[in-house]
Amino acid sequence: MKAPAPTRNWNIGHLAALLGANLSMGVGPLFVRMAETGPAATGFWRHIMALPFLALLLIWREPTSQWVLRGRTLWIVMGGGVLFGLNLVFAYTGFTMTRLGNVVLLGNSGGVLLMIWGLIAAARVPRPLEMVAVLSALVGGGLLIGGSLHLSFESFRGDLMGVMSGICYAGYLLILRSERARIGQFTLLFWATLASMPILLVLALALGETIWPDVWWPIVALTVSGHLIGQGLLVYALRHFSALVIGLALLTQPAISSVIGWLVYGEALGPLDVLGMVLLAAALVIVRASDRV
Repeated sequence: MKAPAPTRNWNIGHLAALLGANLSMGVGPLFVRMAETGPAATGFWRHIMALPFLALLLIWREPTSQWVLRGRTLWIVMGGGVLFGLNLVFAYTGFTMTRLGNVVLLGNSGGVLLMIWGLIAAARVPRPLEMVAVLSALVGGGLLIGGSLHLSFESFRGDLMGVMSGICYAGYLLILRSERARIGQFTLLFWATLASMPILLVLALALGETIWPDVWWPIVALTVSGHLIGQGLLVYALRHFSALVIGLALLTQPAISSVIGWLVYGEALGPLDVLGMVLLAAALVIVRASDRV
């Protein structure tokens, strides 16, 4: 989602909020892997728990005229919500199959895909910096996926889940691009979250996942770290920083996930894996700095 125009009047508290948001969201994959429920069911419960808090933010921050969506806007946001749900399913499935940092980085590649789509739609030749971003993303992603294939076919499939998550995220951003200028961000997030819940539940049932866990704390921790702390601090901090700073801070998420994967699950990274992560991270920073997403 495109950040509000930054005012750049930040202080140490704003910086701490920005870093805290990304650190909190970087821990999320650990709780996904620890959850007893399947990936789709985990996403469903996360959204169930987050919805009341999103409703409170909606009531607190946005005018009543924006709370109810109608007509074309309603259908567009519902469609975005379906992609939002699929994005979670692919990402959460990937977390259970491959290295945590890989999925976080590949899932965030939606920004690069959206830039490529914009170039195709505009039928223009990429600028030099855009070409660097695309090539860095392709080479970096290829190195990560190749490293996973060297480990196991299961890890390779997990990386592909991360790629699919990124594609769904790009579709989510694209389908809602015209609506973000007309409705508030909390209204959009509330309705997109609500619309994602049926598809998450249907997929969980269709895939035969465990729906009702005996231990709830990983899902509660995921909701708190991702929605309440992560999204809350991020919304507070975004308007104070440039897109480049936000893009750099975003890279703490895959870094934290990679460290957790290494410490908790022994997911070591080789030199080519690190190079792949650096190249893909550089592509994401370039895209964010161009402020086109």
